[in-house]
Amino acid sequence: MRILVSNDDGIYSSGIQALSEGLSKDHEIYVVAPDRERSATGHSLTLHRPLRLDEVTHLKGIKAAYSTDGTPSDCIKIAIGAILDKYPDIVISGINHGPNMGTDVLYSGTVSAAMEGAIFNIPSIAVSLAHNKPEDFEAAVTVVKNIIKIIDKIKFPDRTLLNINVPPLPLAEIAGIKITELGVRPYNDYFEKRVDPRGRTYYWLAGEALEEDELPGTDVYALRNNQISITPVTIHMTHSGMMTELKEWIKQIKL
Repeated sequence: MRILVSNDDGIYSSGIQALSEGLSKDHEIYVVAPDRERSATGHSLTLHRPLRLDEVTHLKGIKAAYSTDGTPSDCIKIAIGAILDKYPDIVISGINHGPNMGTDVLYSGTVSAAMEGAIFNIPSIAVSLAHNKPEDFEAAVTVVKNIIKIIDKIKFPDRTLLNINVPPLPLAEIAGIKITELGVRPYNDYFEKRVDPRGRTYYWLAGEALEEDELPGTDVYALRNNQISITPVTIHMTHSGMMTELKEWIKQIKL
């Protein structure tokens, strides 16, 4: 298969290297990724300056790889619109350093790159290893390989991707795969106030994820129980269940 790989950790991250080189034995791999870490950039696009591309050669066994000074979403757009001569069969974003669960998907550059593929209605996957300092990507690569084997049988709904989170464990210690919903996973955000050497005040966002109240069936709960979570995520964000009641409320508004 012809596979387009990207990420938000940057072209030189160990996760994208493990993924692209691991898939290159059986597939035609093209990589377009940011030239540096672009975590938590969401689905932002570069509109007010040109994008620059550089071909890189450190990834082994693949067809071609490029770095760009844009965002993860830029990477997919420019790959499909300017680099590849035809659409890829699959878009895969990752392997991310750290989980992308619950509300993370709203901020994640990893998920946004896969979402850009889904906007083109290309089967798309975001994959993350749930540890910020991962060393062993074998389990995550194996999961992706096995999904690719059956991907032709998966009926992807309109503009939908698969968001996969893998526990940071050896494959033999993983307790199976769960199809899950997104959890909530809020953060106890706070800002550290600091002063730079020139006396100017600045703020540094900090905080940790809160996962204690997550229910069975969510991605967070699955990872807590050493299971791989696979969550179908779609761009269709309209809350259809609210439509009827909202129409009644709007009747009270006089223009």
